[in-house]
Amino acid sequence: MRTALVLLGLLALASAVGSLLPQIPNSPERVGAYLVDHPFWGQLFLRGGFFDVFGSWWFSLVTALLFVSLVACLIPRSRAMLRAIRQRPVQAKELEALPHHVAFEVAVPPEVAVERAQRVLRRRMYRVAAAPDGRGVAAEKGVLRETGSLTFHWAFLLLLIAVVIGKGTGYTGHATIVEGQTWTDAAFNYDGDLRTGRFSSGQHTGAGIHLIDFEDRFRTSGIPMDFASEVELLDANGNPVRRDEVRINHPVGFDGLRIFQYGFGWAPIVVVRGGGATLSDGPVVMVQDAGADGNQLAAPGEGFVKLPTLRPQYAISLELIPDSTAFIQSLISGVPQPMTQVRAPFMRYTLWQGRILDPSLNGLDTRLMHKVSTGIVGRGWTVDVEHGCVVSGTSGALPKGLARTVCPAGAPAPALTLSFPELRQYTRLQVSKDPTVPFVLGAAILILLGLVAAMYSSRRKVWVRAEAREEGTVLQVGGYALQRKDRFEEEFPKLVADLRAATGGGRREREREGAAAR
Repeated sequence: MRTALVLLGLLALASAVGSLLPQIPNSPERVGAYLVDHPFWGQLFLRGGFFDVFGSWWFSLVTALLFVSLVACLIPRSRAMLRAIRQRPVQAKELEALPHHVAFEVAVPPEVAVERAQRVLRRRMYRVAAAPDGRGVAAEKGVLRETGSLTFHWAFLLLLIAVVIGKGTGYTGHATIVEGQTWTDAAFNYDGDLRTGRFSSGQHTGAGIHLIDFEDRFRTSGIPMDFASEVELLDANGNPVRRDEVRINHPVGFDGLRIFQYGFGWAPIVVVRGGGATLSDGPVVMVQDAGADGNQLAAPGEGFVKLPTLRPQYAISLELIPDSTAFIQSLISGVPQPMTQVRAPFMRYTLWQGRILDPSLNGLDTRLMHKVSTGIVGRGWTVDVEHGCVVSGTSGALPKGLARTVCPAGAPAPALTLSFPELRQYTRLQVSKDPTVPFVLGAAILILLGLVAAMYSSRRKVWVRAEAREEGTVLQVGGYALQRKDRFEEEFPKLVADLRAATGGGRREREREGAAAR
């Protein structure tokens, strides 16, 4: 067991290193930055596997040795415990030599005294075995202590194995779903941060999540009170199975997946047309970064539309203001106001022309691009993005101070238009698959039960011997405790009192309490 403790300490130390240093599976960009900033230590840590602690050969070796050490220790102890359970309590020969000993006269024959003593000991949860001559009793209890200790260690071993298998074969990722859309559990549908186990087969369930509606509630200060996603769960064939609600701290389980509420945001529907064709039509997921005051809800959302098929190529950067009233109050007071409601939403746009270096919608690299125009588009508007004027939809949508000029009558048809017909919300869910979660939970419960049993029970042995003498029957009681001896010093006199009451013990008695150090 000492070897297992040393190995467990090494695992704890390795886990601490893995928490302090960036890890390649989680944040490869931070590992790259560390190698640039600290070339000597970075190369040393890289060769030693400290940037991938949990996947390094030495971590796997220590884990395997810990398993071997635990099994090599637990199997002999388990066999010894089973033998102790099957074995009957052994009779003692000299009760006077025990640390606790009492002798007193009783008014019943030896056989009757022994029979009554057995009943008393059984009521006190002792395992009892009568002597072959019928004039002695051997009793013991406290096997639960060793049982609890073994349960704790076997459950701990099960927990380690379940964690290794679960993390090695499962996966965790994030899914962004706009209201009215359906997401399918497949590797390419995650948001780019899918973390898979080293032994994962790469197969996904194909289950679907359809977002029906998203609800959020805020305090007047802008602090979220509650937000939940009403979803419809689909099987791998696309057939609806049931409706459910994913809330904070209330995940939903479906088809081996655990679905957690992780985040939310705005997703305006944006339509871009040009040359008589629709170039882009769909929701744009807006990302809100915390401003200088740290209030993310007071910051506008940012999103991008890229048109790589056009020649020359175009890109549109968008900045969403969902609550124009709160936005104007922020401008007047100089204090950022949280924008938690939809009140006359609008977007500020910037049209860029040039070479698109990154086709992803997570950002826009403008190093090879130049700005063409800027403007504002409100909900229900259509704007000429090249000239920054409004084509249609200006009636009462925005305060006059924010409205741009309307395109002059008789102007030529715009080459590129941008429409903002609708504002929706999206939810961000964490989707995890870990087939060993029930085993981890069961092992954790067994660890607690075994720990309680091992801590609050102790092994105690008691012997009772009845002898017929000229003056009558003398009952001798002796015992000792292997653990928590102070408690047994309090329990032994009470046990003697119960035996005396059950056997009709008289006042003449001979007592001797052995010293604890004896």
